[in-house]
Amino acid sequence: MGNHQSIALSAADISSLWTTYQSDTVTRCGLQYFLNHVEDTDIQQILEEAHTLVEKHIAHIEEIFHLEGIPIPHGFMDEDVDIHAPRLFSDHLYLEYTHNMTILMLSSYSMALSVADRDDVIDYYSTNLELAKDLHKRTKELEKEKGIYIRTPRIPIQSNIEFIQKKNFISGWFGDRRPLLGMEITNLVFHAKRNALGHAVITGFSQVAQSKEVRKFFERGRDISGKHLEVFTSILHEEFLSDGALLLTSEVMDSTKPPFSDRLMMTFVSTLIASSIGQYGVALSTSPRHDLSVQYTRLIAEVAKYADDGTKILIENGWLEQPPMAANRKELAK
Repeated sequence: MGNHQSIALSAADISSLWTTYQSDTVTRCGLQYFLNHVEDTDIQQILEEAHTLVEKHIAHIEEIFHLEGIPIPHGFMDEDVDIHAPRLFSDHLYLEYTHNMTILMLSSYSMALSVADRDDVIDYYSTNLELAKDLHKRTKELEKEKGIYIRTPRIPIQSNIEFIQKKNFISGWFGDRRPLLGMEITNLVFHAKRNALGHAVITGFSQVAQSKEVRKFFERGRDISGKHLEVFTSILHEEFLSDGALLLTSEVMDSTKPPFSDRLMMTFVSTLIASSIGQYGVALSTSPRHDLSVQYTRLIAEVAKYADDGTKILIENGWLEQPPMAANRKELAK
């Protein structure tokens, strides 16, 4: 591994690697199950590439932790997936899931790269980012070939450069409200797609959850994601723009036998929630119109409350693995 072994891993290095390990072991379980049911050969190839990718990621992290004397996280294993359970999702949804997975990878790997300190960790995330970028491009191209990719609406090309003169640029409730900016449209479509996928996945999870508490949690998440999809779609419709996404519930089968453990499904949904909060925050920062800012602020608060309740369920059931943390100096002083 080179001379970097004389340099200890930093908090950023350890926490990023630990988080990636948790996420990739969840993804590995999902892909193993998908591969046992997929019928479309093109989508199968994408799933196989994604599975190979996360297996390499996991092995590399285990190697780094082993050399550093850091315990390998528990993560998620064979006990968390039943690849022989009946099909729960369609091939279409497998592809949508994989596309969304690459978006999460691009976001998390770029952040991990930006805060990494040790050279081997920097190299690890640099490589991961390149591979995730290629897989993202492949999944998007395949969605286009299959005719299931929804593009953002067109906007007119400006004929000349202008500077903002009116205060209605930031208003959104009364008076002469300006049209949506291209970036605002992009965010609305992105979040509509994410919520359409989330709605379908959580609908499936609600059918197969073993715990009554977990099932009710998923039913609540299904309703929240459906409502958020309606919010984003209605804003686009007010501007006479096309739908950002369509409901994918029809891509969920009627199986009630769980392919995944409740712990894995809860963790996966928690990851989606955390990502949504971050992406809503980005949209909030790039949406000057007041009505959009208020909508994003309200939706963030609702999702944050849902996330908090999910964390409580994970803790109460002993499902939440302890992330790396600082030493408790007060306890040590005793």
